[in-house]
Amino acid sequence: MSLIIRIDVDRPYGRHPAFRHILSRLSSDLYFPKVAGLGFLAELQTMLTWLNETGARAHVFFRRCTLPSRSILDLLDTGRHEIGLHLENSRSLTTFLEEKYIVESHTGRKVRAVSKHGSGGAKYGFRHYAPYEPEKYAEWAQRASMRLFLGNLEDPTLGPTKVGSELLVFPSAFWLEPSWRDTKKFTIDWLLDRARFQDIVLLVHPENVLGDPALAADFKRLTGTLESRVF
Repeated sequence: MSLIIRIDVDRPYGRHPAFRHILSRLSSDLYFPKVAGLGFLAELQTMLTWLNETGARAHVFFRRCTLPSRSILDLLDTGRHEIGLHLENSRSLTTFLEEKYIVESHTGRKVRAVSKHGSGGAKYGFRHYAPYEPEKYAEWAQRASMRLFLGNLEDPTLGPTKVGSELLVFPSAFWLEPSWRDTKKFTIDWLLDRARFQDIVLLVHPENVLGDPALAADFKRLTGTLESRVF
């Protein structure tokens, strides 16, 4: 079995130093141009370079404020990664389809996978609709002829289910960042063993992983050791 690498691209300019955090918030709530010299998607660029060096493939999910630059698209093409929608405005099927169209029209690629920005509670940005309603997203994804919905639960032992004949739903993930993981129960060694006989989603946020050398080392160890797959 395999590792399903899920990269949620939350922040266009990362979190550190402080001015990049401010640029990320401006980009999310208002507008700020994509400036490579200020580190636009710099952490994602590094992460994709690592994956391409080892031949690992990932599903990479974009918000409207993190739509990829030409250089990022080139890295995605080189590694044969899949582009997905990181859903923000989940108020209705209409807003879901609008965001899907935005990603597709920007990238020139069909979007066949979706993840949700946030797990309920906190509101992350002006356009973000905070409630987490996975049954709705699965229904909308099926109606949009998508192949994959990756959910936000935190128990990686939960296996996938099929919705209809085409849509595969993974309700949960192994969150690499420890804030969303039972680190005593679900260790890196646990994942290395478990993913040999069960497909497991590895969920990462580039700015968090690249901001912590230990997490970066864990990411490189996992993706360099385990076979990965995309749908």
